[in-house]
Amino acid sequence: MTIIFDLGKVLINWDPRNLYRKIFADEKEMEYFLSEVCTMDWNEQQDAGRTWKDGIGLLVPDFPKYEKEINAYFDRWEEMLGGEISGTVEILKTLKASGKYRIYGLTNWSAETFPIALRQFDFLNLFDGILVSGDEGIKKPDPAIYELLLERYQIDRNKALFIDDSLRNVAAAEKVGIQSIHFTGPDALKKALQHLEVLKTE
Repeated sequence: MTIIFDLGKVLINWDPRNLYRKIFADEKEMEYFLSEVCTMDWNEQQDAGRTWKDGIGLLVPDFPKYEKEINAYFDRWEEMLGGEISGTVEILKTLKASGKYRIYGLTNWSAETFPIALRQFDFLNLFDGILVSGDEGIKKPDPAIYELLLERYQIDRNKALFIDDSLRNVAAAEKVGIQSIHFTGPDALKKALQHLEVLKTE
């Protein structure tokens, strides 16, 4: 069996608020900035291969008041990383140590910032392979990225399990025939894996 993990918000506590709470004194202004200026849709275009230079260049002319804050999204990106999600990392280590599973990562992540995560999180070396959307120019939930993962690593979709915090990504994986778990937290994931007999019940 092959187990496929999403990374951000499953194994790694990535959240722009980890950075922008240091920048904005006003929580409401921070939320405005993240919902109307540096939005998730905008960020995901970098995940799909757009350069940060081009992405920032599109925003600054429209929001000159926030030029410094927009630039910080890339310049201080590392500060968005709030550490590992230890409960999920322990599950990953247990699965790896069992020797029963091939383990891969499938992540929406910019090619320019992913090397920072590789340097910071040693557990990423446990994966048999990681497919990064920014390197490929496509991102979840595009069916093509799931098919690319299956083809590149010779994964049988009928013997694979995908874990992601995004319902749309889970639905997309299931549409291409990959059994999936919607991640809501390490404890719930552990129970789901025990139910599927992927992890032993303690």
